[in-house]
Amino acid sequence: MQSIYVKNLTLNIHSSPKAAMPALAVLSAALAASGAMKAETTALTDIPAVGKPWPGQGGINGGIVAARGDVPAHYLIIAAADAGDHEWGGYREESKSTSKTDGKANTEWLCNEETQHPAANACAEYKADGHHDFYLPAAAELYHCWVNCPEVFAQDCYYWSSSQRSAYYAFTMTFDGGDQYFIGKGGELRVRPVRRLFI
Repeated sequence: MQSIYVKNLTLNIHSSPKAAMPALAVLSAALAASGAMKAETTALTDIPAVGKPWPGQGGINGGIVAARGDVPAHYLIIAAADAGDHEWGGYREESKSTSKTDGKANTEWLCNEETQHPAANACAEYKADGHHDFYLPAAAELYHCWVNCPEVFAQDCYYWSSSQRSAYYAFTMTFDGGDQYFIGKGGELRVRPVRRLFI
């Protein structure tokens, strides 16, 4: 038996998939005629190309990030503009923001620590198109941006990630050649907020 899911409708097919094709074609035509499939199709056709602005979502389509751990697959939305140059903060102090992939969790740690973390705070305070869920991307998220659309970043400077390397350093990224490095937390580097869009 094969099960086919259409939103909240489940069809259990007891015959072969090939034999069921005429029935599925009729069902598909009925759903399309009723408008049940229209919203899904419209939503998919409204997704802009990677590297292009996504109206109403607070920035640029940075592409799909695969599911990892407790975080489902999602689109990474890159703010349309940088949020200035800021220190990472907490020089000589260990932070719990050590994830290389989860910038949201890192940013939450940084914003809730007693020590000031200007780069993370600038991203957490960023707002666009009514969205206020931006964060400082982790090292792997910055690399994801370089792979998908490096041209939307400044090419002549380093960007902070939210990923700490040690009590003295945090990971950075350049977008002219895709170099990842680590720099002392007291340095002022560029920051670019991102957010997640779950579809």
